[in-house]
Amino acid sequence: MDMKKLRKTFMALFASALIAAGCNAQNGTGSNDRDRSMDHNQHGSSHSNETGMETKNEAKGAQVQEPVTYNKNAGQNLLTRSTKNVTRLNTDDPVELSVLVSQMVWPATHQENQPNGVILAPVEHWQATLAAADLIHHPNNGPLLLTKDKAIPNQVLNEIRRLNPLGTKNGTQIFVIGNLPKQELDKLKRYKVQQIDATDDAELAQKIDQLYAEAAGNLPESVIIGSFEEKAKLFTIPAANWIAHMEEPILYVGQNEIPEQTVDALKKRKGKANIYVFGPESIISEEVEEKLKKFGKVTRISGDTPAQQSVAFALFKDKRTGFGWGLNDPGHGLSFVSTKSPEMALAATPFSHLGKHAPLIWLENGGITPEVYDLLAGLKPTFEDDPTKGPYNHAYLSGTEKLVSYQTQGMIDEKLEIAPESGGGGHGGH
Repeated sequence: MDMKKLRKTFMALFASALIAAGCNAQNGTGSNDRDRSMDHNQHGSSHSNETGMETKNEAKGAQVQEPVTYNKNAGQNLLTRSTKNVTRLNTDDPVELSVLVSQMVWPATHQENQPNGVILAPVEHWQATLAAADLIHHPNNGPLLLTKDKAIPNQVLNEIRRLNPLGTKNGTQIFVIGNLPKQELDKLKRYKVQQIDATDDAELAQKIDQLYAEAAGNLPESVIIGSFEEKAKLFTIPAANWIAHMEEPILYVGQNEIPEQTVDALKKRKGKANIYVFGPESIISEEVEEKLKKFGKVTRISGDTPAQQSVAFALFKDKRTGFGWGLNDPGHGLSFVSTKSPEMALAATPFSHLGKHAPLIWLENGGITPEVYDLLAGLKPTFEDDPTKGPYNHAYLSGTEKLVSYQTQGMIDEKLEIAPESGGGGHGGH
């Protein structure tokens, strides 16, 4: 072992010895809970060996210690709500957030950064909005904007005018998800509009899967299976960032049922589907998982809590198919949202499409849980001689301090900061 690797090993062991109770004190979570924190693939290491999946954070492994003392004055008289490694979008309104995200991701100053199309989806119907995220990447290369109470808010109409969408291959400029009344559709008369409606969530997801395949010219073999049930909301929504980032769609099941529309969509994969089931058996039963196996290879990605679920997926990578984020090293983007406002996560989904390509990480009731600490530990960038060479991490944080405190933001910012490989604070001679 060379001196560089030896020094890294020593520092990891030293950090582990120092941490005894750091995260437990804040979260009331014992070491047994941490050991159970992520069950990325509940059904055996044979899948892991066969597919070459990485489901552990092997880069660092040591948990991050929470601060010992806090500065109560830190959040006073602020002129900005963003910090060096964390951009805060300071609103608690998902509709407004969807506009803010659109303006950040699509400046629309010239053709190269204008969107092809815009998606309008209902903020009240998370299942429909989540399924629609599959169209962000293709064919739209465009934002997900939110409607409310079957109406298009003025700020959303103003954003569509600002974007001036170019049109997809067939000329569509706006995809309307769900059933907007005629007086609202009339507000979009100047644009070419395609409406996608369905009687239920499974049918809508099937229609979007087919629309994507027609636009892209191929049917993706890999699919995410999520539950449409309300209790599954926080476990299923982390899929949104991936399907906005890559080609895989989401198809819906219940805890104990597979709708016929989902069966039909899977049959089109002719038994060769790569099926990724989101959530523990309390969300999607083992019986449903077994039934899915007739359509292809099934892998479950799960955590016992929503935060654990989001981290489990952020770490997951199937090397055989290329599916999954595989965040096991520094140099990544992250999108943080409080579980208190899950619709905010859907509004922030485009952060995974362009720029930092950020997966969703839940902050449980706005706080950092042990598994999130561990994720940040694995992503901590270091430098040997020159911090200007990176790699760098960056996070987007959606919500005001009512949802996520400035103190929590400061902790995330510090954990994302590049640090000397030799340890210690600051940047040494830099």
